[in-house]
Amino acid sequence: MGAMDGEKKAVLRVREFDMERDLAAAEELERRCQVGLCGDPADGSGEGKRKTKRKKKRGMSLSVEQVGDLLARVRHAPEHVMLVAEYGEEEEMVGIIKACVKTVTRGGAGKKLSSASGPEKRQPPAYVKVACLLGLRVSPSHRRLGIATALVERAEEWCRARGAAHATMATTTSNAASLALFTGRFGYAPFRRPEFLGRPVHAHRLDIPSGHRVFQLPPPLAAAAYARLLAPQATEFLPADMPALLAHKLTLGTFVAIESNPDPSLPPSFAVLSVWDSTRSMRLRVRGAPALLRASLAALRALDRGAPWMRVPSIPDIFRPFGAYLLYGLRMSGPAGPALLRSLCHHAHNVARKNPACAVVAADVAPDDPAAAAVPRWRRFSCDEDVWCIKNLNKNDNNNAAAAADDDDDWAAPAPPGTVLFVDPREF
Repeated sequence: MGAMDGEKKAVLRVREFDMERDLAAAEELERRCQVGLCGDPADGSGEGKRKTKRKKKRGMSLSVEQVGDLLARVRHAPEHVMLVAEYGEEEEMVGIIKACVKTVTRGGAGKKLSSASGPEKRQPPAYVKVACLLGLRVSPSHRRLGIATALVERAEEWCRARGAAHATMATTTSNAASLALFTGRFGYAPFRRPEFLGRPVHAHRLDIPSGHRVFQLPPPLAAAAYARLLAPQATEFLPADMPALLAHKLTLGTFVAIESNPDPSLPPSFAVLSVWDSTRSMRLRVRGAPALLRASLAALRALDRGAPWMRVPSIPDIFRPFGAYLLYGLRMSGPAGPALLRSLCHHAHNVARKNPACAVVAADVAPDDPAAAAVPRWRRFSCDEDVWCIKNLNKNDNNNAAAAADDDDDWAAPAPPGTVLFVDPREF
């Protein structure tokens, strides 16, 4: 691969990341790309930080910064890679991209089967291999040289060689450059729009109604419960290794809430969710806040420290990097389901109080998921700008023309009613 630099042809080389050789240079590249916050691309190549939330009217943004491990968001997948791009005779590192391949459920978008004797039916959906591209960075001093294109193409080749049928990427609607690169040049289609619902953690416990009881499920029982609640036919992106996720050391627990004295004349109600500790792998930060807001929140913290008996819900210092607990697998059922799910969110808040590094409890859910309406959130800590894009990798592979012809291409269409979008906290 190459790019013209004056009259010289500068060599562009894409290869796999080597931890011992490349760590320092990759960290420096990440640092140089931490610009253009408030929703603008962080790298000038197309994809900025995955989670840069812009509040245009208020001039505030909520951004996510990875901590320490450069492979944190992909290393949980059995097949993952980080690619680096080197440019020129000095072999300067000018770009990076990460990718992983995982097995997930396709949900209700199975192939259509024709039937001469009756209405059209759908084949039961199967688990499929899906690739995830993320963390694309290009040095600000090496833009418009084809580096982002080379990285994405090589990452797609790597994923296709490992059996991935589709590739996904995530960005924000305000990141126009990222959307233009992936939807224009690479043929990705906007797919799903999860909402980030956040609520700050403060020093005081949140009350749980006396009629609600909260229990923690051991991982094997939690896996069995989710196997019943998250049927593959009605869930998109449910990972095949769900039991391993529930037993992971960063899953702090799976909790279920029920009523102490349910009304026997009504259907039974319950709610369930799991809590993931992301404080070790990422930090959030609120930027662009006016001085008056900063001073007001500092005054509330001082008042709370001086008079804790007033139970002022003071907010931690969110203008410095802070951690979060992520809620996943949120499900509810029955007439009291929403109230029980709110109680579980309160319970997660009370658990987070014990961790000084945690300042926010948040969930990523589809906006049409009934659970979304029951999750407590603060507007300043929430965002609906996320957009997932998807691409059929077989379409661009001439050797797989038959597979492409047989493959069902309607996954990018609106999800069937009742479909649940599962957001894996390991890739947040």
